[in-house]
Amino acid sequence: MKFLQEIKKWLGEVTEIFLLLIAVGIAVEILFGAAVPFFGGVVTNLTALISTLGENGLVGLIALSIIMYLFYRKKAVA
Repeated sequence: MKFLQEIKKWLGEVTEIFLLLIAVGIAVEILFGAAVPFFGGVVTNLTALISTLGENGLVGLIALSIIMYLFYRKKAVA
């Protein structure tokens, strides 16, 4: 069981790193535009994702709720 908890902890840390990279990508794209390598297109992709969730109505709202629940549940456990 300790092995599974270590994997959960490791995956939680990786998820936090990716969320921080998304935040940095948004800030860099706002400051320097979409021409920045590696970070270019983050805002465009997020806008497309939000648009897709919005077009799906109730299904998109349920999907967004599940994603938010998973992120907040992880924070509460750690």
